[in-house]
Amino acid sequence: MTAAAAQDLDELCFLSAQSMPSLKVSQHFQVLKLLGEGSYGKVMLAVHRKRGTPMALKFFPRQSTSLTSFLREYNLSLSYCTHPSLTRALGIFFSTPTYYVFAQQAGLYGDLYSVIVSEVGVDEDCVQRVMSQLSGAVTHLHSLGFVHRDIKPENIFLCDAACRWVKLGDFGLARAVGTTVRAVWYESPFCTPEVELAKETEKVPEEEEEEEEVEDIWITVEPCIDSWALGVLVYCLLTGCFPWEESTHHDRGYRRYEDWFYREQEQNPGDDEDADGLAVMERNRRNNPPPSQFEGLSPLVLTLLKELLHPEPKHRGSPEEVLSYLGGPWLMETELEERRRAEEAEKEATKIRERAGVEEELLREGRGER
Repeated sequence: MTAAAAQDLDELCFLSAQSMPSLKVSQHFQVLKLLGEGSYGKVMLAVHRKRGTPMALKFFPRQSTSLTSFLREYNLSLSYCTHPSLTRALGIFFSTPTYYVFAQQAGLYGDLYSVIVSEVGVDEDCVQRVMSQLSGAVTHLHSLGFVHRDIKPENIFLCDAACRWVKLGDFGLARAVGTTVRAVWYESPFCTPEVELAKETEKVPEEEEEEEEVEDIWITVEPCIDSWALGVLVYCLLTGCFPWEESTHHDRGYRRYEDWFYREQEQNPGDDEDADGLAVMERNRRNNPPPSQFEGLSPLVLTLLKELLHPEPKHRGSPEEVLSYLGGPWLMETELEERRRAEEAEKEATKIRERAGVEEELLREGRGER
């Protein structure tokens, strides 16, 4: 499946390269405003002059973008992003003297990053709603044989102000499962810990590189890369912070998390597959309290994070597992409030049962049954 996916995409790129037209943007589109920009280029909101429909035009500078990478992203978005929470290309692609351009669905309400309140996060119901959609979108992409490799708030676009409909976009780094790529380390909590070795090679001074050639580190593209990013995203949405600055042993926050993670495993050898993860987490919370940055999170979401943020990629859970953790409290304050309500409901039920018992006793006495 994975080899076939890569081959099919290559064939689509070859065919589209033969038919890419050259157009003048102003003749076919009314450009309204800038939606976003980055190292890839820029995205403009535009209206098609004949169709009258709004769309996003993604501009890639020809000077810094290969035709192959442009066509790969365009064709992947057009032919494989059929899930409602994946941003899809619209079948319009062309070149100008300075840009390669394709049209895609527009996220008219900005990106997810714009709604995250620093050190607060997003409403818990909203977090679960967003993660439910992304779980389905990423699972769908994986089922077709591709890994996104760049999941972060800036690449998740809003179709309404309340995040009832979000779309994952920007497939420039997406690759077929099983593809071998050069490991690139970057300073971000979304960067997986398995590429930490690449950090050391990037730190070698240029003078030393000239004397001794540094070997590149290569990794295989696997779905677990996206699982890690989804785990970091859950934390970010719930808290408005990141759990650590970078996923390396030089980072104190990550080191505390990894130490706690392995202590959990030592206390429960063999439990990962057979035991109820939530029950295990609750049982060990006093003996092995989570790192300080996780204190406000409930046992339910901590169990999910243990699945997605497993330091060892081969043991990392799949994005689909998010669905198993929906509905329950993801924040401690929510869990405590639910417990309080449950206790109050039980007290009220007890009063009703006692009252009913007294009334039944009085009725029996009235009928002379005693």
